[in-house]
Amino acid sequence: MKNIVVLVSGGGTNLQAILDEQNKGNIVGGKVSCVVSSNPTAYALQRAKDNNINTRVLPRKDFSNSTDYSKALLDILNEERADLVVLAGFMTILDEVLTNAYPYKIINVHPALIPSFCGEGYYGLKVHQAVLDYGVKVSGATIHFVNEKADAGAIIMQGVVDVKNDDTPQTLQRRIMENVEWKLLPKAISLFCQDKITIKDGKAYIVNN
Repeated sequence: MKNIVVLVSGGGTNLQAILDEQNKGNIVGGKVSCVVSSNPTAYALQRAKDNNINTRVLPRKDFSNSTDYSKALLDILNEERADLVVLAGFMTILDEVLTNAYPYKIINVHPALIPSFCGEGYYGLKVHQAVLDYGVKVSGATIHFVNEKADAGAIIMQGVVDVKNDDTPQTLQRRIMENVEWKLLPKAISLFCQDKITIKDGKAYIVNN
């Protein structure tokens, strides 16, 4: 059984989706063993406690740079014996000291179809505003591994939704969360825990049953 450590900063809707699927028995071969927050007041911590999951807080503001923060976070991940690290609304850039320690073992969800609308500066509602400003007709979310570059790791899964004429960043965000993020993120986690994701030439492939 793999230990899954989830990193959060805010409300924890993606964390809730993971926990809901875990409680249904749909995450095979692993379980969320700890939730770590960069924000002491994140509601995600309450979601974890409601599910009897250990929580830890590591405030970003206590560290002067991302390297020191990543080193402290790495210590926690090692203490928790993390097999998989999941970024679920974690609003802190990780240094390569951490990504190098957990190659192809850190998963993130980005609310757009990488390689579009991604990279530094593209997060939260800013992503969806950029999508609407450009006028694309479909958007979605990407589940990917994390490396030292923002949103540049190997893609595991993607899902799409239509962009509607009357969409706002908020309505588009909600549609993508409900129809893509909350479905694919737990699915990707379960595939990882079953050793059904392989890496070849820097690309991720899902192993068929």
